[in-house]
Amino acid sequence: MDTRRAFLLKTGVGVLGLPLAAHELCAGDREKLPDGSASKDMITPEAQRAIDKGLSYLASRQNGDGTFGNSANHGNVAITSLAGLAFMAGGHQPGRGVYGQMVARALQYVISCDDGKGYLISRQGSFHGPMYGHGFGTLFLAEAHGMVHDRELHQQLRDTVKRAVKLIVDSQNPEGGWRYHPESRDADVSVTICQIMALRAARNAGFAVPKATVDRCTEYVKKCQNSDGGFQYQLQPGPSQFARSAAGVVALHCAGVYKGQAVENGLEYLKRFKPGQAYQRPEMHMHYY
Repeated sequence: MDTRRAFLLKTGVGVLGLPLAAHELCAGDREKLPDGSASKDMITPEAQRAIDKGLSYLASRQNGDGTFGNSANHGNVAITSLAGLAFMAGGHQPGRGVYGQMVARALQYVISCDDGKGYLISRQGSFHGPMYGHGFGTLFLAEAHGMVHDRELHQQLRDTVKRAVKLIVDSQNPEGGWRYHPESRDADVSVTICQIMALRAARNAGFAVPKATVDRCTEYVKKCQNSDGGFQYQLQPGPSQFARSAAGVVALHCAGVYKGQAVENGLEYLKRFKPGQAYQRPEMHMHYY
């Protein structure tokens, strides 16, 4: 089975969906791009059992309105979107598969969070950093775009993604990143990674993403890298941390930067400072990235 990267190469689609002429896809170019071989045999029987148990747990926690989360975070767009993405990663499409209806309800909820201007924000409560939710929500909708077969829902989904992408593009700050709200005042790596992942997914689904937006994001992330290879939280001097450094490397990958000193230094940092059993403050988003 082809990896997504191999598929994009075969169909003449480049980074963030930008078209590439067939003659440009020489052997040297292909060698520069990941082919998915590094992930071979990663899903062991033990890993599959863990995945199955995780999806079963999620299925038992969906609320009647399609959301996920307890009373403290009910209606959170990020939590619901990540749960929907988990089901889709397990092969369950909206309306199809064992958990298909759960994906469909989560999808409909996130679409309903559109404020009319593309901002995916909960109407059920105020949560810290709503642009996290917007980024994960846009990612979820973009990944589901090709899986929705109901014509009316598909058009609604498509219109929502268009508005959501425009909001991300319009709210990029002069530094090249994003922050907690759709305003261009400041930025941090943590929120920025959510937006660039969303833009990558949207572009892969055929939505227009300005190259200038991606270029500015790439430069911002690179400027947040410290001399030890790790990434600081913002442009202001600060320490490297594992989770945000993993996010920094993923951000560069999403922007189409797979090689180069920034990526190599980032990966070396992650290898050197990989948390072990003595890690006292487990952060699940570290494992996510």
